[in-house]
Amino acid sequence: MTNARSKRTKARDPLPEHFNTIEEAAEFWDTHSTTDYEEYFKEVDCQFDIKKRTHLISIDGAVYDRIRAIAKKKRIPADKLVSRWIKEKLRSAA
Repeated sequence: MTNARSKRTKARDPLPEHFNTIEEAAEFWDTHSTTDYEEYFKEVDCQFDIKKRTHLISIDGAVYDRIRAIAKKKRIPADKLVSRWIKEKLRSAA
């Protein structure tokens, strides 16, 4: 009986109040089980827009280089610039 009881009340490391880096958190959770800390969990409601999707499209290397250069000048990510251009073209084609 003592053996069974000690398994249920096994010692565990305290959960840090916060982690200073993502690496520190990753190292902790790589060596600890979340099942030992269930009393810290909170129930949350989440909603996802599963209709929004991203798709990969192949672009010639030289064209991509030009897109990146323009995006850099405009200080926006290349994918956002291309998406903006496609939306503009679709509006004008309608």
